[in-house]
Amino acid sequence: MEKKSHFVRRELLPREVPSISLALLLAAVLLLNAFLYLYLNKFSSSLGRVETDSGLCPFGHFKFGAVKNCSPWLSCEAINREVRKLKCVGEGAVKKVFLSEWKEKKVVLSQLTNSGLKEDFLHGLKMLKALQSKHVVRLLGYCEQQFTILTEYHPLGSLRGLNETLHIPKYKAMNTWHRRLMLAIDYVSVIRYLHSSPLGTLVMCDSNDLDKVLSQYLLTSDFHVLVNDLDALPLVNRSAGRLVKCGHRELQGEFVAPEQRWPYGEDVPFDDDLMPPYDEKTDIWKIPDVSNFFLGHVEGSDIVRLHLFDIHAACKRKDPAERPSAQEVLDTYRKVLTLLIREAAMPSTREML
Repeated sequence: MEKKSHFVRRELLPREVPSISLALLLAAVLLLNAFLYLYLNKFSSSLGRVETDSGLCPFGHFKFGAVKNCSPWLSCEAINREVRKLKCVGEGAVKKVFLSEWKEKKVVLSQLTNSGLKEDFLHGLKMLKALQSKHVVRLLGYCEQQFTILTEYHPLGSLRGLNETLHIPKYKAMNTWHRRLMLAIDYVSVIRYLHSSPLGTLVMCDSNDLDKVLSQYLLTSDFHVLVNDLDALPLVNRSAGRLVKCGHRELQGEFVAPEQRWPYGEDVPFDDDLMPPYDEKTDIWKIPDVSNFFLGHVEGSDIVRLHLFDIHAACKRKDPAERPSAQEVLDTYRKVLTLLIREAAMPSTREML
């Protein structure tokens, strides 16, 4: 009997060890899948937040910093009394921008500088008020009589300085394909929001070259993208046969969409009255170029570009009607991010084997 039992034990040991290893491996894979599910679910939820959620404050109010309560937008009187200019930090064709202080907090005060562009300034204010959401810089107050707008301050500035910011030691850990793709997703999310805004389909007209596009957006301290300049957002209304034109001058270069260029050749002088209007698909044409900037030249960025090749090729179709919608581009970007995150996790699974 002893020999028999000894024989049985020798037979069982080789079978039990692989079984235990397999069980541990399966448990590890299940834990990894659970982690990925929770991460991706959290990521999807953050992307799918209510578009008009602006700190959960009702229209005409804002929350600022760590303050929990909502405050009404500051009036002319409050701005004049409580806001102190510190220095000029920028000036464009329409307005001058000042770094300012309100209740010991940094804010941005924008003031009209060209009286001939009052309509543009007031249009930008109207858009800023109507489009308050997670995609748009937070409005703190305004004074129409004095052509003044007060908004939240973001110390990292516009997207033009993204690459410089990512080379600062404090932010070097953010300089990855994953974070850069998420910034591109933020950008496309803004375009999608404008194309399906509460006001209708809006076209981002201040976008005739890459530098101009980047200057319209801010980089937040937690590395998200906000649209900041809404002075040139004409409305497309197909049911009423209403299309748009971005300005009254001739647009040139490969960055702008083909339908934005003068279609009658060099022999015919440009005439704005003869220039055909167009729709929001001009924004879609520009997405690949802007995303290429976001992706940069970090490890893994070329893999991302490869996965985005087909959707970017579709964005560059000459016929605007054949280009995808901003929602379709956004959906593809999100799928690519999810896929690449899963693929990045696979090597650790293989190592367990």
